[in-house]
Amino acid sequence: MKTIIVTVAKDGSTKVETKGFTGAACQAGSEFLDSALGARQLENLTAEYFSQPSSQQPLQEGSQA
Repeated sequence: MKTIIVTVAKDGSTKVETKGFTGAACQAGSEFLDSALGARQLENLTAEYFSQPSSQQPLQEGSQA
């Protein structure tokens, strides 16, 4: 499940976390928040950012006729 968590601190600063996204989809998924909250001050990329969605199909054994 894709989730975006927005935390607002007492001083008004915000933190945006994405969960369940892979690759750059996390940045695209939270892009609308950048325009609402302002420019990013810091960005920490997680392991999910560097993982790519699996597009491999299982190997099929050849059939004998």
